[in-house]
Amino acid sequence: MSIGFWQIAIVVILVVLLFGRGKISSLMGDVAKGIKSFKKGMANDSIDENESKNISENKQDSNKE
Repeated sequence: MSIGFWQIAIVVILVVLLFGRGKISSLMGDVAKGIKSFKKGMANDSIDENESKNISENKQDSNKE
């Protein structure tokens, strides 16, 4: 039993009727903001890791001198 086009269409119509277009579009906007925030956080983590490695390397170099 595979899901056909008509079953998907009926589910989509029911969701739109229950929640309305306004709620669905605002929900999708919130999901997009969450994804952007996650990507931004991941980018900041990689930058922070590189900076912390440089700082620890600089401390080790200054201890050797």
